[in-house]
Amino acid sequence: MTGKPKTYHGGCHCGRVRFEVDAPPRPKLSDCNCSICSKSGYLALIVPAGQFRLVSGGDTLRNYTFNTGRAQHHFCGHCGIKSYYVPRSHPDGVSVNARCLDEDVVDAADIAEFNGQDWEAQLPQGRASGFPNAL
Repeated sequence: MTGKPKTYHGGCHCGRVRFEVDAPPRPKLSDCNCSICSKSGYLALIVPAGQFRLVSGGDTLRNYTFNTGRAQHHFCGHCGIKSYYVPRSHPDGVSVNARCLDEDVVDAADIAEFNGQDWEAQLPQGRASGFPNAL
């Protein structure tokens, strides 16, 4: 990692769900083409769980699972926005939607395409190796 770690703030559309996430000043993002990411426009910033803090809105969160049920997709029960989730590739981490951050990090980020439509072939051991934004 280059540069001092930065704390980003973000949340859902209505503002009930708020969080903080510690990541590099130039984070690595993943643009996945799986069914849920492509339909929701999700741009993933994956960090270890200790670098994520839910500040408010835990009482409004709802959970959605599909397929294996391992990924925990949390979304605001009021506005419906999924600003973060626990991915099946990193069950001990959190994936934040970079588009839900208050500060625009997309233009300053390194974005890698990920073929989530063929998830198992991309990650033969069933999970990614390491965290792209570990501090």
